Amino acid sequence: MPSQTKAVIWDMDGVIADTGPYHFKSWHYVFQKRGVDFTEEDFKRIFGQRNDTITRGALGKDVSQSEIEVIAAEKENYFREAVRQNIKPFPGAIELIKDLYEHDFSIALASSAPPENIQLILEKLGVKDFFHAIVYGREVTEGKPSPQGFLLAARKLGVEAKNCIVVEDAVAGVTAAKRAGMLGVAVTNTHPANRLAEADLIVSSLEQVSASYLEKLLSQRK
Repeated sequence: MPSQTKAVIWDMDGVIADTGPYHFKSWHYVFQKRGVDFTEEDFKRIFGQRNDTITRGALGKDVSQSEIEVIAAEKENYFREAVRQNIKPFPGAIELIKDLYEHDFSIALASSAPPENIQLILEKLGVKDFFHAIVYGREVTEGKPSPQGFLLAARKLGVEAKNCIVVEDAVAGVTAAKRAGMLGVAVTNTHPANRLAEADLIVSSLEQVSASYLEKLLSQRK
């Protein structure tokens, strides 16, 4: 049985899976069709946020909910076709997930991605069975930097927030972890270290992290 006194909650895109380029191409495609030039700089600012937030940011706050849903469906279908045969993990991510599992950590995934994306990516990477709980973007009313997703993950695991470590790559994700009362480990896959300064630990690769090191990080907090 997984522990109820130590847990790691993972983001997926930009942390486990190197999906950023495919998300950018997908957003660029759907917005270009609607006459909006969506640049890589625009994408870097919003990567990791929910689809409705991204769409309103690109098209304006007056865009209707029905149009948001149409755009999101079109974008995600394009994304899944692009990523299906090209998915790659970031260095050290799969190894750390397995290390945590072997050290009896409770492990959850909390992502703004829709269920179809999460299932596809976890299955392609062969790690689906290592997660004890998954929180999908649709299960919460607020995206990051709101702590809702991480707090729901902790409840699903039956672990107190103070005993949870979040692994993130996004500024909004690190902020969400801190607002949830959790420790934050940031990996500089998407943003430079100075943008992630709120995290408790910042690494350039998850190859630098082990289950025993994260146990020590939690014990120091206690």
